[in-house]
Amino acid sequence: MINYIKDLVSGIWALLQGMYITMLNFCRPKITEQYPENRGKKVMFERFRGELVMEHNENNEHKCSGCGICQMNCPNNTIKIITKQVTLEDGKTKKVLDQYLYDIGSCTFCSLCTQSCPQKAISWTTNFEHAVFTRSKLVKQLNKPGSKVAEKKAPAAAKAEGAN
Repeated sequence: MINYIKDLVSGIWALLQGMYITMLNFCRPKITEQYPENRGKKVMFERFRGELVMEHNENNEHKCSGCGICQMNCPNNTIKIITKQVTLEDGKTKKVLDQYLYDIGSCTFCSLCTQSCPQKAISWTTNFEHAVFTRSKLVKQLNKPGSKVAEKKAPAAAKAEGAN
């Protein structure tokens, strides 16, 4: 009989504790995010890894040389770099970037690609909306059509510009 009373008091005490917590949460202000409606106000953290991008300047030039280090470091082959050989005016051939394909559907967002890129050609944005109806739309070409590698300035020319 004593165990029955102990269990009854213990059960009532647990019920009162649960009701107390419920009443506290009932009186607190609501913090529910109305996501689709407040899409423009949503600000992600600066370090958030949402989508891989390749920056282009106003002349449609990028920094990627097509070396393939990011492709080699990607643990699940999310990045595919397609290069082509181009003959220069002096008769030499040079490997240039043709397509930089990024499959966001298989990306683990580990950032090994951005950390290993010697030219710092790729970076992360805070874009997090990737919902599509077919997986083929998750494969994106990061280099814009007709883009080329930005020419590096000679050290003497850079010093001359800095002196002006």
